[in-house]
Amino acid sequence: MAGASASAHWQPTKALPGLALSDGTMHPLLGYGTYKVGFVPASASAAAGGQLSGEEGPSARDCVRAALEVGYRFLDCAQFYGNEAQVGAALRDAGVPRHELYLASKVWTDTIFAGREAVRAQVVKTLADLGVETIDLYCIHWPVPGKHVDAYLELEACQRDGLIRSLGVSNYAVEDYRELMGKATVKPVINQIEVNPFLYRRRTIAAFEAEGVKIQSYRALRDGKAFGDPTVVSIAAAHGRTPAQVLGRWCVQKGVICIAKSVKRERMAENAQIFDFALTDEEVAQLDALTTDAAIGAFRELYRKCVNRDTPRAGTLDGVKMEIMEN
Repeated sequence: MAGASASAHWQPTKALPGLALSDGTMHPLLGYGTYKVGFVPASASAAAGGQLSGEEGPSARDCVRAALEVGYRFLDCAQFYGNEAQVGAALRDAGVPRHELYLASKVWTDTIFAGREAVRAQVVKTLADLGVETIDLYCIHWPVPGKHVDAYLELEACQRDGLIRSLGVSNYAVEDYRELMGKATVKPVINQIEVNPFLYRRRTIAAFEAEGVKIQSYRALRDGKAFGDPTVVSIAAAHGRTPAQVLGRWCVQKGVICIAKSVKRERMAENAQIFDFALTDEEVAQLDALTTDAAIGAFRELYRKCVNRDTPRAGTLDGVKMEIMEN
């Protein structure tokens, strides 16, 4: 995977359009998410209410290889996902040229808390696990209070050393971004947050876009939990499409990068078929209206819980920003 082609950059195709990022690179509009693919992290299973941790279902190697065969070229990875070595094995299996791939990863809260040396060591480990010399995008996974800025500064150093092409953040509130930019010298090109019609934080998205920071959406398909929603079902029927395709189309039609996930090959293919139809303005407005106050409240509680998750301050509100832009 590494070698002479490592300096090449992914470029859009007719089958897979992209967005221009503020640093001049291109980013695919659709990606394959590897969270809970072949492995369920222990703290994730606890949060999910007792689901077993460890290996679950088909291996990440098999799933990622299938996704690449279907046509996905952007892989969303993370230290926390616990499967980057298997993703690297799938990349070797598939043999897709490096310049056709867009690879992204994120550093987890425990490493962020441990400090800059640990952050760099994790970047190096990710590169080794994936089998590449440079990663296209590397992000801070959560804005750990008092720690995330230093972690990002180390990512800047890794970028200067040629290990990372683009820098990003994940789960950042506008207030976290402002804190970061008080010291950072390289503006993040991406903020990965949950975006779907059931959690559409339009003010937050607009604030980041005004800064030139593009939005990646995790849970773009809401883990399949909205496929029976009457509004989504009705719009899907009007287009002869599936609910998953409607949710994915809504995302990319707003210029938000859609990260879709499935361990089933047929669903992988279904989720990717979102670039050959369009929603009407009325349909988009109907979907926009599905976010409730309860959903915003659930987001608030998740943010407060997760910024300290898996650190020595887990379970506390130490340093947590209690007043952030929520919608």
